[in-house]
Amino acid sequence: MDATIYNAQGKKSGTISLPENLFGLPWNASLMHQVVTSMQDNARTNVAHVKDRSEVRGGGKKPWQQKGTGRARHGSIRSPIWKGGGVTHGPRAEKDYSREIPKKMRAKALFVALSRKMKDGEIIFIDSFGIGEPKTALAKKVLDTLAKSIGKENLMKKNSNAALVAFADPTEQAVKSFRNLGNVSTISVRNLNPHVILKNSYLVIENPEAALAIVSTRMKSRTETPIQAKTPATPRKRATTKASAEKPVRASKAAKK
Repeated sequence: MDATIYNAQGKKSGTISLPENLFGLPWNASLMHQVVTSMQDNARTNVAHVKDRSEVRGGGKKPWQQKGTGRARHGSIRSPIWKGGGVTHGPRAEKDYSREIPKKMRAKALFVALSRKMKDGEIIFIDSFGIGEPKTALAKKVLDTLAKSIGKENLMKKNSNAALVAFADPTEQAVKSFRNLGNVSTISVRNLNPHVILKNSYLVIENPEAALAIVSTRMKSRTETPIQAKTPATPRKRATTKASAEKPVRASKAAKK
């Protein structure tokens, strides 16, 4: 699978060969749903929190005496049945929404997302943006020129999540140049994940050779430590004390006779 590499002027500067196991995988909806929703849950901030009867203000003394008033007995105005009292069974900030995502599952979801973007023609490779100083106008001009030359005019017309620019080696000048563009976001290639890829319409990758080398490292599975064979345990010898060694052996009854 070959892809075209463009320069900052929107002209073709070369091609790159993409591995099938990274950019040619079939779509896996169940895997993507599981990984993306788990990532969203891990980033969730638990804000909803109600106060129970031990946290609300007031209720230091008994409202009225237990008997003799003709009214119902109450022990505290902080009871949930009182106005301004505690809340029963409400949402609490202690709830943990995080989920564990296995390393291989996360990597497979990333490759599936890249394959889908590549199939839809929404991945653009550029050798370099050529940004030597932080200038938003220069970054916008490069994206406009690139979009018009490859027939993706709607890349800069979308109000939000238009493009995700991935840098193999991000520089401060380039990141600052794209920071003021509201519909464009930047990320390092080593931090790519399926959620942020699918959220944006286009993925623009700078320096594709170095970026491909970084993404390929995600394919390597963790090395498993070999299981060492257990050596048979040596039989334990009974410890003989000095008293037992000096103790004479009793003669059997048959020997005495």
